[in-house]
Amino acid sequence: MNKFYRILTLAGILITNLFASDGELGDLSIYSILPFVGILLSIAILPLIRPHLWEHNFGKISAFWATLFFLPFWFFYGAEIAFTELLHVLFLEYIPFIILLLALFTISGGIRLKGSLVGSPKLNTLFLLIGTAIASWMGTTGASMLLIRPLIRANKWRKKKVHIFVFFIFLVANIGGSLTPLGDPPLFLGFLKGVDFFWATRNLFIPMLLVTFILIILFYVIDNFYYKKEMDRLPSVSVEKEKIALEGTINLVFLSGVIFFVLLSGVWKPHYFINFMHIHVELQNIIRDLSLLILTYLSMKSTKSEIRLANGFTWFPIKEVAKLFVGIFITIIPVIVILKAGSDGALAIIVGSTQNLDGSPNNMMYFWLTGILSAFLDNAPTYLVFFNTAGGNAIELMTTYSNTLLAISCGAVFMGANTYIGNAPNFMVRSIAEENDIEMPSFFGYMLWSSLILIPVFIFISVLFF
Repeated sequence: MNKFYRILTLAGILITNLFASDGELGDLSIYSILPFVGILLSIAILPLIRPHLWEHNFGKISAFWATLFFLPFWFFYGAEIAFTELLHVLFLEYIPFIILLLALFTISGGIRLKGSLVGSPKLNTLFLLIGTAIASWMGTTGASMLLIRPLIRANKWRKKKVHIFVFFIFLVANIGGSLTPLGDPPLFLGFLKGVDFFWATRNLFIPMLLVTFILIILFYVIDNFYYKKEMDRLPSVSVEKEKIALEGTINLVFLSGVIFFVLLSGVWKPHYFINFMHIHVELQNIIRDLSLLILTYLSMKSTKSEIRLANGFTWFPIKEVAKLFVGIFITIIPVIVILKAGSDGALAIIVGSTQNLDGSPNNMMYFWLTGILSAFLDNAPTYLVFFNTAGGNAIELMTTYSNTLLAISCGAVFMGANTYIGNAPNFMVRSIAEENDIEMPSFFGYMLWSSLILIPVFIFISVLFF
């Protein structure tokens, strides 16, 4: 323990020396993002080299990096600025984010698809298609949590099955959420900024359909290849096959309630808010979050414990996401601040590259920069940064610069699939799969999958559309 505190003290001194600036928040040094880099490397490396340490201490490690950023930030910029930024990210971003995930995770975990399902290329492909189709309407988290467990049960007999859940993350946990603000948080932020609810449905449909088609064909080929090698392991057909049915259907009502209150918070503007330390928490968002918590409670009380037990439902995946993402949300503060500073910030070269020499938007760069940063940062604030970089006028972006908004939207939603931290459902799917003894790829192993499969597809999409 003393060794831990010595490391903390030395790292604190180092980070403190690197934080110095002219006193303006936009002048944050590029070195202020080191704690963010640290938490990313911890997620990537520690589960590989010290799995036992990581499993029992990932919450403390997340807190370590968050503290390593916040204490020097407080020292240099004062309590008012430091706590305003902290409370802003907690109350306006992290807490709504984790409440929505909690509601979708809990409610979807109370719905059980029962029946005799045997994992085959046709069945697995059907699962992926259904999940991709519904993700835009019940959220990528909701669709993932609804289908991941029956998909695991159906493929329990398979030896080579990691690819099934990697493609599940690609399609259901990310790309499927492209068509409405309910599907993925970046599109919801655009909706709050004035983008029409069905703009994404009209404009992202063709790119999303093309990416889905390519990935589905590739998945079927890979799954069929492994399936044919394992035919000798195929379970014998039972005389009494269990009929396919849904249990816990009351949760479909609660799921509809989640969709309703999320949508309500975007269209209802009572212009009333609670002000605390310069943080404006709007009434509609308070009502939304309280309603989601009530729906979560009702789901827990009204769902039979046998259904959750049969689903293999545990709280570990949501706990892991909550503990890791609070550290990510806090250490991401300097990254977002520097990006918002635009040409005056330490990442001016990145922001400047979004413009052509004649001043017009470089849509190819908007797509790739939004996408790459969304894979490692939270894709919602990344979307917002580039939305504002492109002018921030929703009417102009939907009309004159619609291709720019398309590039930003596709980058934020599609490329969340590039890493485990690109979108919260990615982590949840991985955790649930590992709880069921499926050896999912490591952080870098997963990136190898996404690099080999997704990046060529995204290059094709960017050439075709941007």
